[in-house]
Order: sequence, then C-alpha cells, then structure tokens
Amino acid sequence: QVQLVESGGGLVQPGGSLRLSCAASGRTFSGNAMAWFRQAPGKEREFVACISWIGRVSGYADSVKGRFTISRDNAKNTVYLQMNSLKPEDTAVYYCAADNSLYSVDCSKDGVNYDYWGQGTQVTVSS
Repeated sequence: QVQLVESGGGLVQPGGSLRLSCAASGRTFSGNAMAWFRQAPGKEREFVACISWIGRVSGYADSVKGRFTISRDNAKNTVYLQMNSLKPEDTAVYYCAADNSLYSVDCSKDGVNYDYWGQGTQVTVSS
C-alpha cells in the first residue's frame, strides 16, 4: 500500500518556523517530482512548493518565496518543507503529493499532475 505521511505541523507564533516532513512508504518516489499544497478553511487548495526528482529544479508560490524551502532525501524517500517567518495567513492543512511521471526535468505547480496525496498536517500560525 502506497502511503505519504506528513508530520511536523503544529501551533507556532508569527515569525516562527516549522519543518514539515513527508515520508513515503510502499514504493520509492526517488524518480518522481514531489510537491506541497495547502488548504485553508473556506478556501481552495493551493500550490506551495515543488521539487524535481533529483532536486535540481524547484518552484514556489509567490506568497512563500524567500520564506519556505523545499528539499528531499531520496535515500530516505522523504521530502521536507522548511517554513520560516511564518505569518497567520500561512495557517492551513499542508499536503504532500507525488507525481507519477518518472524523471521529469522539472516539477508541476498544478495539483492535477499529482497522483499520490498524504492526509495532511495542520499548521496554525497565531499569537
């Protein structure tokens, strides 16, 4: 059974940091692009960041550029999202996703291109 399991969410004050992890099991995703999306209450899911299979290409939403960093460790079948300078508007459930295409040179910002999704981890930024 293929699973993506997110962890690392929680409550943090504005200006604080969190590091999310997404551990894959059931198959390796070392050849697949990975991404993070988020969904705030009452809003549609939105793209946050993506990374190509080898980690050379990454993309970010304008709202998080310069504050968030996506990375991956293919040996551990894990992708990370380092979130710094957090703002209340970053509050959302964060989802990890994996693309089913192998060895693409880049990564997609469109959720329709991702075939595997985790259950999500809650991030709340509040004083």
